Amino acid sequence: MNLGFISDLHLSETDTSLTNAFIDFLKSHSSNLDQLYILGDLYEVWIGDDDSSSLITSTKDALSKASKAGLEIFFIHGNRDFLLDSSFAESTGISLLPDPFFFDYFGKKIALSHGDMFCVDDTEYQTFKKQVRSPKWKTEFLNKSLDERKSIASSMRDASKKNSSQKDLMIMDVNTNEVASFFDKHGIDLLIHGHTHKPNIHELDGKNSKLKRVVLGDWDKTGWCFYLDSTSQNLEEFRI
Repeated sequence: MNLGFISDLHLSETDTSLTNAFIDFLKSHSSNLDQLYILGDLYEVWIGDDDSSSLITSTKDALSKASKAGLEIFFIHGNRDFLLDSSFAESTGISLLPDPFFFDYFGKKIALSHGDMFCVDDTEYQTFKKQVRSPKWKTEFLNKSLDERKSIASSMRDASKKNSSQKDLMIMDVNTNEVASFFDKHGIDLLIHGHTHKPNIHELDGKNSKLKRVVLGDWDKTGWCFYLDSTSQNLEEFRI
């Protein structure tokens, strides 16, 4: 079984090249991948499943076609698209997964996550995340009109960019002790995540073997995908 993992495409109305690259990626991989895992931040912002913009319509259509062609597609929420819900999943044929998600693959225990759960040094962000993920906040937000939600989301993005520019880059990365504890607690062999936009494969010392943490890259001028099958694993960068 051939698996692919992507994250952090941050698709938006303002950059059609990324949207076209994603649609082309789905078309070209529908036949050579069995499963595709999208580990969050597929979209730059998600204000509700009732958004019918051209971006949403075109990507929903591409996901639906890939699903019908036989590609199993799984999705973990990111910090940008955590409001994506069951209506979207049902209309596209994708499956929503919890964060973290665990599965066994040829004798290896694998964990998947968007990755922000490991950025515990950024306490301001973690507090904000807890607030907006609460059922109360989500219900109040989704009960607003589409235009109101767009305005709020735009303000939140601007505030996020300003705050990020003023933060130490180190606190926005994963806490390595938090990662090590996660490996120990769950007994995993491989962790795959995104969020930090720092693509790499890190090795950790396990009790009996080398453990690996794969960090997926964000899509910009190039795209990233981690490919995994029974005999090989590769983190590949490709031109958009």
